[in-house]
Parts: sequence; structure tokens; C-alpha cells
Amino acid sequence: MDSFSNLFNGLSVALQVQNILYCFGGALIGTLIGVLPGLGPVATIAILLPVTFYLPPVAALVMLAGIYYGAQYGGSTTAILVNLPGESSSIVTCLDGYQMARSGRAGPALGIAALSSLYAGVITVFVMTIFATGLSEMAMHFGAAEYFSLMVLGLVAAVIMAQGSVISALAMVFLGLLLSLIGTDVSSGVQRMTFGMFDLSDGIDFVPLAMGLFAVAEIIKNLAEPEDRIVLKGKIGRLLPNWDDVRRSAPAATRGTILGSFLGLLPGGGPTLGSFAAYTLEKRLSKTPEKFGTGMVEGVAGPEAANNSSAQTSFIPLLTLGIPSNPTMAMMAGAMLIHGIQPGPDVMTKNPDIFWGLIASMLLGNVMLVIINLPLIGVWVSLLKIPYRLFYPAILVFCCIGAYSVNSNPFDIVVMIVFGFVGYAFMKWKAEPAPLILAFILGPLIEEYFRRAMLLSQGNPTTFISRPISFSLLLVSAALIGFTLLSFFRRMQRKEASA
Repeated sequence: MDSFSNLFNGLSVALQVQNILYCFGGALIGTLIGVLPGLGPVATIAILLPVTFYLPPVAALVMLAGIYYGAQYGGSTTAILVNLPGESSSIVTCLDGYQMARSGRAGPALGIAALSSLYAGVITVFVMTIFATGLSEMAMHFGAAEYFSLMVLGLVAAVIMAQGSVISALAMVFLGLLLSLIGTDVSSGVQRMTFGMFDLSDGIDFVPLAMGLFAVAEIIKNLAEPEDRIVLKGKIGRLLPNWDDVRRSAPAATRGTILGSFLGLLPGGGPTLGSFAAYTLEKRLSKTPEKFGTGMVEGVAGPEAANNSSAQTSFIPLLTLGIPSNPTMAMMAGAMLIHGIQPGPDVMTKNPDIFWGLIASMLLGNVMLVIINLPLIGVWVSLLKIPYRLFYPAILVFCCIGAYSVNSNPFDIVVMIVFGFVGYAFMKWKAEPAPLILAFILGPLIEEYFRRAMLLSQGNPTTFISRPISFSLLLVSAALIGFTLLSFFRRMQRKEASA
């Protein structure tokens, strides 16, 4: 009951006029970037990080959170109307949602997507209320050794869960750790890898690095690729689904909510993994799996519920353990650090207004998103007709202003542009930059907790395996590495056998 009383206290924070306005603004921006393919929540949050520097902590985090889960709503609009997912988590919505639209049922498809997301969002808030308290209480028993082992596990999970080659993901982690070491060593005062450049004496700032790797790189990628959008013609019609649609979609939305809530807790998990898993589950449970891909409402309700619930529960590892579970959560961690808030169990004890205000704001945000999405369908359809080349100059200018405004240093703009081209090269080489960002955020913390653990143990490295929780976390990390290597060698053997 204490958890739910805390949630009600959080509602009192979320219902403050300022926080309501920023929640609405985040939900609106999230819907917009979800509708418009080519930017995404990670890049948008990276662009808006400098803005949050001038906002109160609760308002900043509420707005950024609204952008994240709001993008999941908006992504379904383009998936259904254009057969082009605004977000990767809406890819499977294209399969049945677009077929429903082609058969004259675009309105019910949009209605099912919005209502399933709302249902999942409300249920997930209560799930978060229960899980977050338990995890935070467990994390209160962590010492320096346990935190070091936990962050090692986070990096290992980031490598395993990353898309593409495991080797490239591992290289990204090492590169992120190296970049995090640039600057002046806090303990000795010695400059590391600054190459005599004064601007690097304080290290590379997170904001220009993130804006370059995600926002600028995304702009270059979109300009390099041809733009092809065929907007569905004709009237959308009635948005509310009929009784048969509700009867069939309700169980699918419930299963998607449960599955998505669990997958959102895992490092490397998130909306995309949740939506794919939910679609696969619905297809296997269906008595007519051959009809999936022809306009089944279950194929819309399950994934849409899963991606929204995954987006929300992915906040739990960040707020309770201090581990970002995906690139967007890494951006949220950066926003918290900008405001001097260390992600982890101390957030609940030292900043309860921020912790519970953020969770409670998701209830308001999900209701706002339904109000924003359904009545404004016509506006979103009109926006889809605007070419991307008209958007990118304003986005690029905003990026430059944002990168400069954090430290009032032109060098940050140079860093952003350089990493923009680096990020684009990573995309061409199929190397996902998300592990790099995670390693960049966790790098200084890993170094700090390692040094603290060694100091407390008087230089005895066995402290990491003599403490049960730390040893268990390292054991899980070793098991994950072993499993990955085993899978890699098996694939190599199959390739040799087939050759």
C-alpha cells in the first residue's frame, strides 16, 4: 500500500500546471516525430537535451518521457496509413494495420492501436509502482563492488542485445569506454588523451556526442536515401472499433501488455523487441494463423500494447539500478546527470518527487496521447505529405544552437558535426552506436566504483567475487558471454559445413 500512496503523491506533483503543460508538450512532440519517419525519439531527445538544462528536473524528465512513449503512438499512424513505420517498434503494425486500411477499415485500425496503447500504459504504471519499489529496496544493499558488477552486466547485455555483429557491438563498447576516459583524471589531476587540446581537458560533453551520433547522423542518412511515401487516399471514416473488434483485441492487448512489461525490464530490451514478440505470440495462439498479414485486429492490438508497455517499464532499471536499458534511457540518464541527479536507488529516497512524479505523469500522458492522436488524424495525414528536405535545415540549425548553448563553446559544435559523420559511417558499416552511448555513460561510474571497491578492500581484487551479490552478477555476465561465444562458434561451424 505504501507504493500506491507514493503514486498518489506523485500524481499531486504531475498535476501541477507546469508539469501538465510539459507532459502535453512532450506527448505532442513524441506523436509528431512518430508520425514523421526519419528522426525518432533518440535523436529528438538528443536535440532537446540542451533545452532541459533550463527547466526544473521534474518538468524536463516528464517532457522527455512523453516524447519517448508518445513516439510509439505516432509510429502506428504511419504504419497503418502509409505502410511506413514511423518507429522500428511499429514495423509489425504495418503487416495487419495497413491491410485493414486498404480494406476500408483505417479508422478502426487507428482506434484499436490508440486504445490498446492507452490500456497498456495505464496497467503498466501500476506494474511499475510495484516492481520499482522492490528493486530499489534491493539496490539499497548494494556497495561499490555490487555496483561495479551490475554495470559490467549492463555492458555485456548491451553487446548481446545489440543488432548486427557482436564483434562490432563489442568494439562500440570499448570505443565508448575510451571516449569516457578523455579529460582530467579526478584522482590524480593528470590529463588523459587530450592531445594537448585545452577544450578536451573537461572531456567530451554528452550532449554534442549524442546529438552528433543520432540527430546529425540521422539527417545525413535520410538525405542520402530516396524518399518514398504513398499516403492512403480517401476518408478514414469512423475511428471507434465495433464490438467484435473489441472482443478480439482485448485479450491480445492484455497479453501484449504483460509480455511488453517484462521485456522492457531487460537490458537491451524495449518497444521493438516487445512488439515483435507480441506479434509472434498472437500468431502462434491464433486458430487461424494463416490470416495474419491480411488485416487481423489481434496483429494490431498486441504489438501496440507491447511497445507502449515496454517503453514505460524500461524506465525501471534506470531509476532503480542506474542502468540504461536502451539508447533512449541513456539519453534520459544524460538528462538526469545534467540536473545533478545520479540515476539509481538514491532517486527514490533523495528525490521522491522526481521519481513518483515521473511515473504518475505517464498516466496523464497516455490519456493525453489518445486525445491528441485520434482527433488530429487529418493533421498528421497532411504532415506526411511534406517532403523531409524541408524539415532538415531547421533541425540542423536547432542542433547547432543546442550544442553551443550548453557550455557556450563553439568547440561543441565541431564535436557534434564530427560525430555526426562518425555516426553515419557506423550506420553504413552496420555498427549500432547504442552500445557506445551506454558505455560512455557507464564508463566514469565503472571507474569510480572500481576504485572505491579496491580502496575499501585495501587493493584486494577478490572483493568482487567474495561478496555474494557481486559474484552472482559477474557469474551472469560470464554466462551471457559464454552463451554468445557458443552461438558464434556454432554459426561458424554451420557456415563451414555448408561451404
